[in-house]
Amino acid sequence: MSQVVSLSFYRFDSTLTRLWAFSMMGMARGPLARTAGIGFWKLCGSGTGEGFNLKPNWGVYAILATWPDEATAKRETARGVFARYISKSVEDWTVFLSTKSVRGDWSGEHPFVADDTPLTGPIAALTRASVKPGMARNFWGRVPNISAVIGKDPSVLFKLGIGEKPLVQQVTFSIWPDAAAMNNFARTGPHAEAIKSVRSDGWFSEELYARFSLVSDRGTWGGTSPLAPKESI
Repeated sequence: MSQVVSLSFYRFDSTLTRLWAFSMMGMARGPLARTAGIGFWKLCGSGTGEGFNLKPNWGVYAILATWPDEATAKRETARGVFARYISKSVEDWTVFLSTKSVRGDWSGEHPFVADDTPLTGPIAALTRASVKPGMARNFWGRVPNISAVIGKDPSVLFKLGIGEKPLVQQVTFSIWPDAAAMNNFARTGPHAEAIKSVRSDGWFSEELYARFSLVSDRGTWGGTSPLAPKESI
């Protein structure tokens, strides 16, 4: 079986559960490292808005992990430390992914293994960047325009900005109906301009770009699965 990537989102609505979730950014590291079958993993907080955002969202946290196969991924993300997150949250959603292309590094590692099957149907995109401290001002000067554009794009099925460290280690995750819709966003407007600056000015000390097909999902976000067919108006 091919590697499966899980990305789990958890929403917390009370002060006590939000404090618990914040504390788990440190306390969950041991239990995660001991989870059966887990490979690469990251604990992330989130930002408000549609993508990278300076303002943290204290009510939403995420766990990304890699697994040897889908069965292991589904089993382990429903028990152990993952079950503790589920029990404390008011809503949770996990999407299971198969890597189709990847370039770059994450914390000096190559976490995702692309398979050789063709990409069909919806596509998920993950971008992770470590922003050079000296370039943070330039980076955050561009981000609001990009977030505004992706937030207005009617084709995007899901989008959220998460991160390991505020200001300098950021991740965007989005799901699109197909590659054409994703590429249209990436190659036009503020996003395309920012990419040019990334290349010419060297904003990032490390970056990773990955594309995935959707294997399955579990749970809800906003009351329904983001992958559920949208009703026509």
